[in-house]
Parts: sequence; C-alpha cells; structure tokens
Amino acid sequence: MAAAPSTDSDDGCPKCGHTDAEVGKISTTGGGLSKMFDIQTNSFRVVSCTNCGYSELYRDTGSAGSDIVDVFLG
Repeated sequence: MAAAPSTDSDDGCPKCGHTDAEVGKISTTGGGLSKMFDIQTNSFRVVSCTNCGYSELYRDTGSAGSDIVDVFLG
C-alpha cells in the first residue's frame, strides 16, 4: 500500500512545524540482571526539534541519523 502524498502541513516538527532537528543517542537498561549490574541493553536515537524541544525516540537499529530526521520531519 502506498503512503499518502506529503503536504506542506505535514512537513516539519509535529508540534510547531519548525524544520530543523538534532539527533542524539541514549542507552537504557533492561530488566533483571542487566538492571542490577547497570548494563545498557537498549539503545535509542532521539530526534529533537531545535525550536520547541519536542522529541521522539527511535530504537537504534544501526540506520543513519539523517534517515530518522526524514521520518521526524515528514
């Protein structure tokens, strides 16, 4: 099934419409022994709007940050 065509109102930050974003990375622990020994088992990319700070987390699967920004900005 094809994706719906993008319109101008769909581009940019979902909250404020700004078109600049920064990509960061965070790691978190899981449960059980990994939590007890503080072993970082989950990795995420964080895409944040540079205007309002709205952020979304994406599971890090080794893809490039620019691909994730394209998803965030539409």
